[in-house]
Amino acid sequence: MAVVGSGVMGSSDGFESKKLGVPASGEHGAGRDNALSPFTGLGEGSANLVEVHGVIKWFDASKGYGFIVPDNGWPDVLLHVTVLRRDGFQTAYEGARIVVECIQRAKGYQAFRVVSMDESTAIHPAQMLPPRTHVTVTATSGLERAQVKWFNRLRGFGFLTCGEGTPDIFVHMETLRRFGMTELRPGQYVLVRFGPGSKGMMAAEIHPETGSPGLQSH
Repeated sequence: MAVVGSGVMGSSDGFESKKLGVPASGEHGAGRDNALSPFTGLGEGSANLVEVHGVIKWFDASKGYGFIVPDNGWPDVLLHVTVLRRDGFQTAYEGARIVVECIQRAKGYQAFRVVSMDESTAIHPAQMLPPRTHVTVTATSGLERAQVKWFNRLRGFGFLTCGEGTPDIFVHMETLRRFGMTELRPGQYVLVRFGPGSKGMMAAEIHPETGSPGLQSH
């Protein structure tokens, strides 16, 4: 079977399409658009599947879903808890390597079957607690506009992006608090100064997009 390898960017043959018969399934209420069961709406026909290799970005069992970052740079793949449980996995730890077969939804790819998972690279919950002492980061950038990829208040950190092809920017809850912010929402835009730190690029300063001087509109 051909698979998706690291570094395959945006080519139509980056995934291997194949057919798999899918039993009839009724609609499953999900409560969230982006957390639909992968079996929702599939009839007795075949589903087009593609195989993806990647890493667990995060997974929240209480919400019932999480996301995979594909090796080839494609957008994140939704991973639903029903897929994990059906294929014999109780949860998915951040950083674990995973191979899944996916179906395409209106909002992107969604895992349909877990082929394999390697937890040797995973970060287990005890290791995900934020550090108790703040690490000072020296900003090497100007004040730039960035978008929140995700943020978890319980874990006390999250990631920002300045756009495709740029490194993710780690942001700690302590940094938010120092600049009068209490939470970030996925998709929200902020203004940030950042520099190299222990976790790659890290936010040294952060402000709401509105009301902060120093950034010109593009």
